[in-house]
Formats: sequence, C-alpha cells, structure tokens
Amino acid sequence: MSDKHGRSNGARIPVALVTGGAQGIGLASAEALARDGFEVVVADIQTDKAQAEARRIGATAVHCDMGSPDSIHAMFERIESDLGPVRALVNNAGIALPGDFLSYDLSDFERVISVNLVGTFVALQRAARAMIENEIKGAIVNMSSINAQVAIPAIPAYCASKGGVMQVTRSAALALAPFGIRVNAVGPGSIDTEMMAGVNASPAALETALSRTPLKRIGATGEVGNVVAFLVSDRASYITGETIYVDGGRLALNYTC
Repeated sequence: MSDKHGRSNGARIPVALVTGGAQGIGLASAEALARDGFEVVVADIQTDKAQAEARRIGATAVHCDMGSPDSIHAMFERIESDLGPVRALVNNAGIALPGDFLSYDLSDFERVISVNLVGTFVALQRAARAMIENEIKGAIVNMSSINAQVAIPAIPAYCASKGGVMQVTRSAALALAPFGIRVNAVGPGSIDTEMMAGVNASPAALETALSRTPLKRIGATGEVGNVVAFLVSDRASYITGETIYVDGGRLALNYTC
C-alpha cells in the first residue's frame, strides 16, 4: 500500500519537523529525534547555520520565518512534496526582544507575539490538518517556558507569548484528541542557550539565577531535547495537553532560608 507520494507505508521513515532547529534547544531536539530514527527536518531563518547542522546530524534543512504565515505554509508544502507529511512537530522557534516595560516598543511586542505565539499556532494547525488528512496519529510539542507561569519585567512580550503557548497547547490537545493526535509543551527554565549568554557572562547574574534553581546548575540543551523526544515517542502515548517543566526545580521553589 502506498501513500499519495508513491512511497510504501511500511518503508516510510516518519518525518519530524523542528522549527528554530539550527541551534540551542531546537538543535538538541533535532539530534534526539534523529537518534530515535526520524527523518528530521531542521527549519530556521538562519539558512546557512541550519544547513550546516542538518548535514552534521543527517537531517534536511529548510528556510522558514516563523513570523510569516506564508513562509510557514510554504515550508510545509516543500516538506510534504519532498518527504511526505510530518508525523512529529516541534514548535521551538522563538525570540525575546527585552526592553524597559514602560517604554517597550509596540512593534517589538507584536514581532515576539507573531513568532512565538501566532507562528506556533499556524504551524500547529497546518501540521494537524495534514496529519488528519493522512490518518496520522502524530505528536506535537510546543516550546513554552517557565515564564508562562512566572514573569520578568524586561520581557513582557515573551512572557505573554509563552503563557499563550501553554493555553494553545491545551486547546489543541482537546481539539485533536479525537484524531489520536497528542499535543504537549515543554517549559524550560535556565538552560545553556544563546538567550542565557548574558547571564552566564556575569558572575552576579549567574549567582542570582542559581539561587532560584534548587539543583544549583544551569540546564543543558540536551536535557530539554530528551524530554521533547520522550513526548513525541510512544512512551508518552497517554500524555496530552500537558506542559512539562525542565527547570531544575525552579517553579517549585517558594523561598530559601
């Protein structure tokens, strides 16, 4: 039996798409999914970096601006034409754009929301439609943050977007459960990514971050990627609508003596 692309269903390698996959948590997720046997597609606005990392891990790279719905739809069309429908989507792409709250520029706020929340929704909806059309009981993982629950005054748009991602995840999980499609989110805490570079470079800032982290260390990107891979896998077959926090215990912390 073959699908509409002419491939045998028995021989098809499942496709996993990771947005913002050229670095950090996205790249770690792509690596973990490649180890699990997926045909991984690394999507990023940084085309050269995505291509280099994709070659290294045996994946495919595609260009995508997650702030542009047209770019997202074009990405899916290319993937489906070349490899077939996506079975696993990791909605990881995101930006922060910090600034003073009282003078925070509206265009920056809108840009963050367009990438982190609107882009996540567009990709989620597009992937889900293809999964339903192809009778795929797939898995979708959205990248949220501890800032869906707590907040930092200098990144109001980021906090708002990640709270929105948490709720979109729940809504999508309910809508897609009848089709056997699972939707979850991962909420990282302080992870060793480019967003943490400024903190890591400042002993005082790093000490503050660690004082709020019971495990007393910064997390590694691979530790988040492993959770993403778990949620995509059949080992998480009865988990949907959840946000799993990978934060070294930070959200559980009330106060220290």
